[in-house]
Amino acid sequence: MEIGPDNTLLLVDDDEAFLRRLAKAMEKRGFAVETAGSVAAGVAISTARPTAFAVIDLRLQDGNGLDVVEVLRAKRPDARIIVLTGYGAIATAVAAVKIGATDYLSKPADADDITNTLLAKDDALPPPPENPMSADRVRWEHIQRVYELCDRNVSETARRLNMHRRTLQRILAKRSPK
Repeated sequence: MEIGPDNTLLLVDDDEAFLRRLAKAMEKRGFAVETAGSVAAGVAISTARPTAFAVIDLRLQDGNGLDVVEVLRAKRPDARIIVLTGYGAIATAVAAVKIGATDYLSKPADADDITNTLLAKDDALPPPPENPMSADRVRWEHIQRVYELCDRNVSETARRLNMHRRTLQRILAKRSPK
């Protein structure tokens, strides 16, 4: 898979450690990387220097990554944009694609998955991931995400997940599945 003459890539994520690792990995794969840690910074870069590729986190501390997708799509209609998120939801995926994202990946996505998706031809699906998360791991990740969104309140999380509080406490006490 060839990157092409325009190898500019915008990475937008508020997780600094993840952003640094991904930027380094994508530079090794031949991309010219610019990073942003917020919606405001992502919009500023997209307006001033629209990139050919972008990987944008959906939930950022100062807003929604879809705002960056909209600006970049308006400035650069041919850009290949991937939206990343910590939890997968069909409604969010549909919204991301409708607004202009090329594809949608759930975290944790590695640099190979991201590169394959960015460089996939429009009519071809990227190959499946080498080591996909198990169903137990996906469930555990979803529970953890809802738990964090409920400010680590077990009772509220159990109510939102429609499960017994004690069951949730047992799940939270265990280590994450592989």
